[in-house]
Amino acid sequence: MRPIRAASLGTATALVALLACAPVVSATATDADPAPKKDRGQVIVLTGRLAEQSRFPVNPGGAPAQGDRTVFRSVLFDQDGNEVGETGGTCTTTRVANGGAEECVVTYVLPGGQLTVQGMVFGHLVPGPPPSFDNAITGGTGKYDRARGSVHADTIATGTRRFTIDLQR
Repeated sequence: MRPIRAASLGTATALVALLACAPVVSATATDADPAPKKDRGQVIVLTGRLAEQSRFPVNPGGAPAQGDRTVFRSVLFDQDGNEVGETGGTCTTTRVANGGAEECVVTYVLPGGQLTVQGMVFGHLVPGPPPSFDNAITGGTGKYDRARGSVHADTIATGTRRFTIDLQR
């Protein structure tokens, strides 16, 4: 009798486990209403006008060098021309050959919070308008908490850039 009871208990346990899992498998396999999609992000287009800029060269009066630093601040405007925030940051030259390269760290102060952005800018030593670049959003505060994504910047006039912020949350 004991062997039959043990077998029945084992079968019953297996059946309970199978039935407990069945609704989950069934709901997953037959669920006609997908879960609501998370906010996948948004695109914000702003214009930045250079307000202040200071350069700190390694070789004052000499050729550009690795370690040259630029500190800047720009005022940000929305597409209607309303002032909506500012940026502040630093860029450090990491390469002077082949048009130059610099590593930049920038904070965008916007209504409701801040975004931090970091990345490389290539060709900053080439004569002419500053080059376009893409940098990574590394974080944020307030309504931009845990933000990710990228910022694309294009020079549209002397001292003026268009920033396209592709914000992922």
